[in-house]
Amino acid sequence: MSFLKPLTRTPRSRWNTTLRTLATEASITRPVRDCTRITPPYAKLVSNLEKVKRVLDHRPLTLSEKILYSHLTNPEEVKPVRGQTYLKLSPDASAQMAILQFMLAGMPTTAVPSSIHCDHLIVGHKGAEQDLVNSIENNKEIFNFLQSAAEKYGMSFWKPGSGIIHQIVLENYAAPGLLMLGTDSHTPNAGGLGAIAIGVGGADAVDAMANIPWELKAPEVIGVKLTGKLNGWTSPKDVILHLAGKLTVRGGTGHIIEYFGPGIDTLSCTGMGTICNMGAEVGATTSLFPFVNSMSSYLHATGRGPVAEAARQHAQFLKADEGAHYDKVIEVNLSDLEPHINGPFTPDLATPLSKFAEVVKKNGWKDEVKVGLIGSCTNSSYEDMDRVTSLAKQAVEKGIKSKAGFFITPGSEQIRATIERDGQTGVLEQVGGVVLANACGPCIGQ
Repeated sequence: MSFLKPLTRTPRSRWNTTLRTLATEASITRPVRDCTRITPPYAKLVSNLEKVKRVLDHRPLTLSEKILYSHLTNPEEVKPVRGQTYLKLSPDASAQMAILQFMLAGMPTTAVPSSIHCDHLIVGHKGAEQDLVNSIENNKEIFNFLQSAAEKYGMSFWKPGSGIIHQIVLENYAAPGLLMLGTDSHTPNAGGLGAIAIGVGGADAVDAMANIPWELKAPEVIGVKLTGKLNGWTSPKDVILHLAGKLTVRGGTGHIIEYFGPGIDTLSCTGMGTICNMGAEVGATTSLFPFVNSMSSYLHATGRGPVAEAARQHAQFLKADEGAHYDKVIEVNLSDLEPHINGPFTPDLATPLSKFAEVVKKNGWKDEVKVGLIGSCTNSSYEDMDRVTSLAKQAVEKGIKSKAGFFITPGSEQIRATIERDGQTGVLEQVGGVVLANACGPCIGQ
């Protein structure tokens, strides 16, 4: 697993947040933060879960059930049945334009920790510096409103250029056992740190912010058993690309995808984040992994050691019970998995790389790549950038430059500054790449 190193670079503008410091080695650690507000109340969650287990006659529960049921507002009064019972839950919130609606509640502060992210109004066009300047100028009124609202109601505010919401959540807020709502379909990215994170509409986020129980029909659970170990060119993203071909874009609807098995111990935290992020492409309510060592390492590296230690003390709570039943089980041997290309036209058209040339010819598709992108919330971690830089460096050494358009969108200012400091930005630009602002940009058609 690749970790980030301590940074000393000064932010590029007043809109950038203070750089977050990560570590590359165990001996180099980021200063430990006050994690009081971001550490799940494990003792209370375990206590709530015991009440639910009594109602359920102590049957074994999946990890998804354990986290959801422990967040019930009325744990003694409901007997959850998958696919039938509507659960009243008490989650945290990540809110954007829901602020306007929340203001009508007349509350002095939000009832739960909430954050605002300005990552959807930046157009990827000319490069990071100019695009950020243009965005701030064109959307100044919106950004000023969001910042002032955040200050008034006690919310965290992540300014334009600070990064994509999901990467920022992974670096700063996500925690094993957390239940979180986010106003974006790829909120499940936080499942890479063992959280149940669900993308919702603004009105649902406001419910959580205003301390109104949020209602969810108890999802069914698809268990994905991972065995073996990734090898060669295969990456964590190929796990979900492969699954998309099996489940289709509707196969996860009404379900949580829960990963388990010995293969999970071989994956990086950011790799698991990528897998959970793209569960949205199969319609899943969310996806998550149980607490493993790579999550602990990532939490320590991002200054959240207290969260890691608290999670380790409740490790039994943060994994499925022995004998837990899944509504469907899919097994994937990571050792046999090869790189996949999904599409065109639909994300569930999954083709192993070894068969892609044959499929292109059979379907009469044009075998030309016009544009390539490394980034978006799915592939924007330091680990992703490091892999691409390795390939780009080999091309530069051979005197090869990209014939297609090549764009890079770092997931956060932390990552942008780190890849620049480590020389990766220079390599990517040498091969013909253009670094865009730390924002959703191309991924949402901006």
